[in-house]
Amino acid sequence: MATNSPQLPSKIDLAIIGAGPHALTLVTHLLQKRQTMRGRFLVFDPSGKWMSRWQQQFAALEIPHLRSPAVHHPDPNPFALRKFAESRPGELFPPYDLPGTRLFEDMCEDVIHRWDLQNQVVKAQVTRLEPWHQRFRLWLQDGNYLMARRVVLATGGSKFQIPDWINQITTEYPSDKLCYSHKVDLRKLDLANKRILVVGGGLTSGHLAVGALSRGAKVHLMLRRQLQEKLFDAEPGWLGPKYLKGFFAESDYQKRWEMIQQARNGGSVTPSIAMQLRRAVRHGNLTLDEYCQILQAQWLGNHWLVKCDHGSEYEYEQIWLATGSKFDVTSEPLLTEILDNYPIAIANGLPVLDNYLRWPGCELFIMGGLAALQVGPTARNLSGARMASEKIVPAIAKSSIAYLPKS
Repeated sequence: MATNSPQLPSKIDLAIIGAGPHALTLVTHLLQKRQTMRGRFLVFDPSGKWMSRWQQQFAALEIPHLRSPAVHHPDPNPFALRKFAESRPGELFPPYDLPGTRLFEDMCEDVIHRWDLQNQVVKAQVTRLEPWHQRFRLWLQDGNYLMARRVVLATGGSKFQIPDWINQITTEYPSDKLCYSHKVDLRKLDLANKRILVVGGGLTSGHLAVGALSRGAKVHLMLRRQLQEKLFDAEPGWLGPKYLKGFFAESDYQKRWEMIQQARNGGSVTPSIAMQLRRAVRHGNLTLDEYCQILQAQWLGNHWLVKCDHGSEYEYEQIWLATGSKFDVTSEPLLTEILDNYPIAIANGLPVLDNYLRWPGCELFIMGGLAALQVGPTARNLSGARMASEKIVPAIAKSSIAYLPKS
């Protein structure tokens, strides 16, 4: 029989699920507004550490610097990163002082220590979120549970888009021969003279291609459309009133969803990655195929045979997928019972939340891409983490509701 975990309190005021940049941003903004929240919340993450998945992904793809300028980070003070970088100016990259990956990680470590958050993350996976008499019961993977009055879901919540041709592969194949970008760790691979197909037109596919090329692979980069080159994944106007005013004035959530799609406009690569890709094309190590779709892939024992819609056939040792992800609240396992108990309006998979990013009817708050209808196209980015925190914190910190009810 499940019991409450002996190491954990039986109940907590606030549970935050996920320990990535969004959760860290929320916690610093919350403590800045209301110091008394310290000791009244816990963060749950399978790694038991802040920023673990983020660091792993950046290291695995050998990403040298962020795409976001230096003002976007988890500290409430927008200039905290610049101040931190004063002795390390060479780690801010042009044109907008994009922080180097190591610099950003060190700065986040500094934030964690300055705000005394080292011991705030519980090493546990929340497997089920059960509404329970105006509260929530959080079931953990080890069978234990605890009660929370309020919950923030900050796990990201996106699902990988699976191209149709994958479901039509009939032959068995080794799992490392066809994998999604998050399973690729460039640091562990010897790719000399290997033929690798990278599918997708976003920045992740660019990093995968550049990483494989640097290890001596012959790379084929395949995109459904033209390679898009952009500094940021959405125009800077989406970070302030310039574009957001019109977005928030739109009361039709279906139209808001369309505005989000238009603003992000699928995947794009940065000018510096685009330059590296073009150079590799000139040197003959990279084939860049635009407006190309895969019709069929067969594993022939030691390589793939891939057929495309323009009639060509190719052979590869490995296929890496960077085909993007989509946000769909109905396919998020932790939200199944929430949806059953508190049905809400949904526009193309995105929930219609209130102005505090709260799920109507209960004290559950959502951060990241799932909150895009209330935050805008950059909801999943570092800037979106700040904007989400500014909406959620008042609802948690307000004295009228920031109390632990007697139970």
